[in-house]
Amino acid sequence: MQIVVFKLGDEHFAVATEKVQGINDMMSITLVPKAPNYIKGLINLRGSIKSLVDINLLLNVDTSDNQENIIILNVGEEEIGICVDEVEEVLDIEETSIQRLETEVEYQYIKGIYKHDEKLLTIIDIDKLLNI
Repeated sequence: MQIVVFKLGDEHFAVATEKVQGINDMMSITLVPKAPNYIKGLINLRGSIKSLVDINLLLNVDTSDNQENIIILNVGEEEIGICVDEVEEVLDIEETSIQRLETEVEYQYIKGIYKHDEKLLTIIDIDKLLNI
C-alpha cells in the first residue's frame, strides 16, 4: 500500500495514495458565508471549483499559519481539498505493519498507526472522516 505523509502542527498523518488526486501549493481561498465551520472555503483549481475542508478542525489539531500545501482527495463522487502544513513524502508500506487501534468505535476514521523513522503516522480513512 502507498501512503502520502503530511504534517499538521507537530503531528504526522497519512492517506492512501489511491485517494489522492493531486498536491498543490497554497492558493487563494474564497470564503463561503454561512458554510459549516469545517468548510474552509472554495478554491479554483485550473477552472474547477473545489471545496476546502478544515481537516485540523475534524482531527482536533491546532491550526498553524504555516499551511503550505493543499491535497486534493477523491471522496465519494467529489474531489475535496485539505490544507496541510507540509506534504513530506510518499511511502510504500505493508498493510500488515499498520497497528490497529483498540478503540476503533470512537475513532473509526483512523485505519491505524505506522511507525516510520521514529515518527508515528496516523493513517486516516478520509471517507470515514468526512462521513461519505
